[in-house]
Amino acid sequence: MTPLTHGRVLKIALPIVASNVTVPLLGLVDTAVVGQLGEAAPIGAVGLGAVILSAFFWMFGFLRMGTTGLAAQAHGAGDVAETSAILKRGLLIAFAAGFAMVVLQVPLAAAAFKLAPGSEGVESLAAQYLQIRIWGAPATIGMYALTGWLIALERTRAVMALQMITNFANIGLDLWFVLHLGWGVPGVALATLIAEWSGLLFGLWLVRDGLRVAGARIFDAGKLRRMAMVNSHIMIRSILLQACFTSFLFLSSGRGDLEIASNQILLQFLEVMAYLLDGFAFAAETLVGQAVGARSRDRLGRAVRLTSTWGVTGALLMSALFALAGPSIIDLMTTAADVRAEARHYLPWVIAAPLIGIAAWMFDGIYIGATFTREMMVTAALSAATYALCVWASWGYGNHGLWLSLMVFNAARGLSQAALYSRIPRSLHDA
Repeated sequence: MTPLTHGRVLKIALPIVASNVTVPLLGLVDTAVVGQLGEAAPIGAVGLGAVILSAFFWMFGFLRMGTTGLAAQAHGAGDVAETSAILKRGLLIAFAAGFAMVVLQVPLAAAAFKLAPGSEGVESLAAQYLQIRIWGAPATIGMYALTGWLIALERTRAVMALQMITNFANIGLDLWFVLHLGWGVPGVALATLIAEWSGLLFGLWLVRDGLRVAGARIFDAGKLRRMAMVNSHIMIRSILLQACFTSFLFLSSGRGDLEIASNQILLQFLEVMAYLLDGFAFAAETLVGQAVGARSRDRLGRAVRLTSTWGVTGALLMSALFALAGPSIIDLMTTAADVRAEARHYLPWVIAAPLIGIAAWMFDGIYIGATFTREMMVTAALSAATYALCVWASWGYGNHGLWLSLMVFNAARGLSQAALYSRIPRSLHDA
C-alpha cells in the first residue's frame, strides 16, 4: 500500500483548497453582473433564488460525505467492484432526487416564498430564476456523488479541475449572457444551468473507469441499507449543525441593525476558514476511510496524526491572518464607520475560532472516513443542546454571549468526538 506521508496529505488537501477559492468568487460575479443593471430587484432576486436552491440542494449534501467514507473503505479493502458500485448507487440517488425536485418545482417554490418572502418585483424575477435553474437539480446533486467518490480515491486534482471548469464556465457565461446579450436574471440562471450540466458531463468522463460494474451489484440489499443508514445519520447531523449556525444569525438580528451587520461581516471570515480547512478534513476522510477498509490500526493512527497536524497548522495560520489583517479586511467589506467599529469589537472571537473549531473539523473528517456516522450524529445533538443552554445562560451578555455560545458549540463538538474516538481503533485489527 502507498506509504502515508506529509506529502501525500498535501497532495490530497491542496487541490481542494485551491478549488474552494472559486466558490465565493462565483457568488461575487453573480451579484456583480446583475448589479450592472442599475436596479435593486435583480440583485435581490438572484440572491433569494440562490439561497432557496442552496437550501434544497443542501438537503442532499450527505451524498458527498457518505460516498467518500464508503468508497474510501472499499478502496482501502481493495474491493474494486464495490468501489464502483458505490459510485453508481450515489448517482442513482442523486438523479432520482434531482428529477423529483423538477417535478415538484411549483409547490417547492411556493413553500420557499412563504418562508422567505420578498417584494412583488423580487419574487417575480426570483421565480424566473428558479424555473430555469431547477432543471439543473439532477446535475448539481449528481456532482455531490461524483466529488465524494473522487475524493475517496485521492483524485483531488480531478475535483479541482471539475470545480474550476464548472465555476469559470459559469462566470464566463454570466458575463456573456447578462452584460453582452442583456438577458438579466434569466441569463444568470441559464449560465448556471449550462455550467452545471457541463460539469456533470465532464465529471462522468472523469469517473468513466468507475462506471464499469455489473448492475446486480448496485442493488445489493445489505449495501443499500448500510448506505441509507450512513447517509441518514449524516443528514440529521447536518440539520442540527445548520440549525445552530442559522439561529446565530437570527438571534443576532434581534440585537439591532449594527449587531447583525457586524456579525454578517465576521461570519464571512468563518466561511473562508471553512473553505481553506476543508482540504485537511477531506484528506482525513480519504486516508482514514482507506485505513478502516484495510482493517489497519497502524495506518489509521498515522492518518489521524498526519492530517490533524496539517489541520492544526492551517488553523494557526488562519488565526494569525485574522489577527494581522482582520481590521483591514473589515474596512474593505464596509465603509460604515459604526459597523467597522462594531465588527472590530468582536474580531477576537473570530481570531480564536480556527483554534477552537479545528478539532471539530478534523474529527468530522475522521468519523466520516470511518463511517462512524451514528456517533457523529449523537455528538452533534449533544453539542446543539449545549449551544442552546449556553445561549440561554449568556443572553444577558449581548452579542458577546452569542459569540461565546458559538465557540462553546464548536468546542463541544470537538471534545465529544474526542471522547468517543477510541471506538474507531477498537473496531479494527491489524491487517
